[in-house]
Amino acid sequence: MTIELLESTGVVETSQACLRKTIAVPTTDVLGRIANLETRLARSASEVDAAQAVRYRVFVEEMKAQVAPEADLHKRDVDSWDAVCDHLLVLDTSIEGDPEEQIVGTYRLLRQDVAERTGGFYSASEFAIDTLLARHPGKRFMELGRSCVLPEYRTRRTVELLWQGNWAYALRHGVDAMFGCGSFPGAVPEEHALALSFLHHNVLARDDWAVAARPELHRTMDLMPSEAINPKKALAALPPLIKGYMRLGAMVGDGAVVDHAFRTTDVLIVLPISNISGRYLNYYGADAGRFAS
Repeated sequence: MTIELLESTGVVETSQACLRKTIAVPTTDVLGRIANLETRLARSASEVDAAQAVRYRVFVEEMKAQVAPEADLHKRDVDSWDAVCDHLLVLDTSIEGDPEEQIVGTYRLLRQDVAERTGGFYSASEFAIDTLLARHPGKRFMELGRSCVLPEYRTRRTVELLWQGNWAYALRHGVDAMFGCGSFPGAVPEEHALALSFLHHNVLARDDWAVAARPELHRTMDLMPSEAINPKKALAALPPLIKGYMRLGAMVGDGAVVDHAFRTTDVLIVLPISNISGRYLNYYGADAGRFAS
């Protein structure tokens, strides 16, 4: 995940002021609940700020991402897309206090119509998204990004709620396909030769859905011949997020990209709604009603 952090306090303040103007989410906009966990969109600039703090804890303090001095000063992961995206949250409602203190996970959602008005998709800094979009002029795309959950909440329930939120949001906005970066830890693709090669040989996006890393950033995923790959070991080596998308029916683009700032190796996940496995549609509900409030 490349990051374009705002470089000065003034810019950060401008971005947050912009958020205060753009966020107008109804206070009843809950997308799902499981026990004490709830998923919904951010309702205020202060909730987005809290989500940025969660992102900082995960990406910088835990994963050791390199960020600009202002980000370290404010302990927030902030970039220019935050003001135009919707921010999906998971909250632990058993925590007493303001909602900002309850946020334990977040996802950033960017619809194509919004991206076209505001400077494009974040993933386009790494992958040739425009060629994919051009092949599907009648479809609505949505980008998923900045997914993170606090360590103590990395459970099946939290993952299910994040997907519940994504699915409900996609249905609400008539989305036909989702995409976004999936990351492996570390900036050396060869350290993930088994998993990357498995993705390349088995779930590569082809034909109308083919998409590749930008040529100047492209790192091969074809690091092992297919006959040398142990599928069971390869699946075990996949990050949980990428494995989860695969179960849903996702494909991956051709080529990985090294993000030196975040110290990750990124692949592009592509998930047409029509590809989503029937078992998952049944589980979450064709109307996203499985965990609806």
